[in-house]
Amino acid sequence: MAEGILDITDDTFETEVMSADLPVVVDFWAPWCGPCRAIGPIMEELSSTYSGKVKFVKCNVDDNPLSPSRYEVRAIPTLLFVKGGEIVDTITGMTAKAKLEETIGKML
Repeated sequence: MAEGILDITDDTFETEVMSADLPVVVDFWAPWCGPCRAIGPIMEELSSTYSGKVKFVKCNVDDNPLSPSRYEVRAIPTLLFVKGGEIVDTITGMTAKAKLEETIGKML
């Protein structure tokens, strides 16, 4: 995974996301998904910009089917914005960097 973005699994989801001290952006993705690969560099850039303020994680839906099912992820990429163990926003599909920054800003 990219520096600043943690690769999580079904086993680590609860600890790394729902129990995190910082707000978290969860990227549900798969390696075969074109839009998922396209949003990757934006997520890397944002993880650097918000380092120490927001935690960025990726969850491969092919390898970890329980978490996407639990959080009703129906398409990828889907981004969950989690603060204090609560989902505060969701974005599905390729999205502009400005929209992501706006959504992250609401969590801070």
